[in-house]
Amino acid sequence: MPGSGNAVTLFLCGDVMLGRGVDQILPHPGDPALREGYIRDARSYVELAEAVNGPIPRPVDPAWPWGDALPVLDEAAPDARVVNLETSVTRSDAFAPRKQVHYRMHPDNLPCLAAARPDVCVLANNHVLDFGRQGLEDTLDALAGPGVRVRAVGAGRSAQEARRPAVVTLPGRRRVVVVALGMESSGIPPDWAAGEDRPGVAFVPEPAYEAAADVIRRVRDVRRPGDVAVASVHWGSNWGYGVGRDEVLFAHALIDGGVDVVHGHSSHHPRPLELYRDGLVLYGCGDFVDDYEGITGYEHYRDDLRLLYLVTVEPGSGRPPTVRIVPMQARRMRLHHASREDREWLRGTLDRVSRGFGVRVGISPDGALVANPR
Repeated sequence: MPGSGNAVTLFLCGDVMLGRGVDQILPHPGDPALREGYIRDARSYVELAEAVNGPIPRPVDPAWPWGDALPVLDEAAPDARVVNLETSVTRSDAFAPRKQVHYRMHPDNLPCLAAARPDVCVLANNHVLDFGRQGLEDTLDALAGPGVRVRAVGAGRSAQEARRPAVVTLPGRRRVVVVALGMESSGIPPDWAAGEDRPGVAFVPEPAYEAAADVIRRVRDVRRPGDVAVASVHWGSNWGYGVGRDEVLFAHALIDGGVDVVHGHSSHHPRPLELYRDGLVLYGCGDFVDDYEGITGYEHYRDDLRLLYLVTVEPGSGRPPTVRIVPMQARRMRLHHASREDREWLRGTLDRVSRGFGVRVGISPDGALVANPR
């Protein structure tokens, strides 16, 4: 669904977790050892998924985890693709201390990431240093290597690199500028913050005005007329639809400062949407690819349902972005189109939690969800 003229269509999604169980079904599984309280072998997550939805072939094709999402993306032909890569890409065995869960994928499994052809991988999250600063540097090297060459943003070998925007140049002199940051509320340890000569993430303790002003300055330093600006924020709890007043004010400050889209993530299920002035706020996109199928305890949030966001921005139009959302479901560690009943459940849920933000959610004839001003 690419736009016309100077319009830019973005593919956005939440957490892409290609480690642990997902890594184990790919052609080059890494060491399956884990240090979790109950599970010590990543292959156990594959077995949990199989117990729910049936056998998973091994090894799978690198494109397997993306499933039906790839034809959707091919048809939509977005101008830029932005994902939150919540996995360390490393062979390191240096498990980060005081972490309950660690994600890593073998570098030779990067063709799985490449299958989705991301332009930008956000790394400002609470798993990119699961295997220490060396693990982060390995990840940065892997993303910059042949066969992938994706722009990393939100983490780096120094604070300057971690805070540097990623710029995607498009035909017709159009560009997409992406800035990323992660907050302590998402589980990022404060000592993961990048320093002057220390690898780490672009860390912000809380959604304060000063942090929003810093993001706006970073965008304005590189932005040109006609650019589309995205602020990608890892924040908030894993579960629940509530959005704190400080998060709302932070998001509004970003939009007021010229950001077009606030791309929020960290929650395991989608959170509310807001069309604010001429911008869009996705308070939480939910998980997209992971190994959570057999995990129980939060079934009422339906975290098996995943959303593929297609957001079209027309810079300078004075209108908020248009939003199409394609509902998917994870089965056998692969994305499938959601059923009619599940699409309706998602529509009703997102409509209910987003009404307070001035948004109504409907369904288009092709089954996609659409966000409209209330």
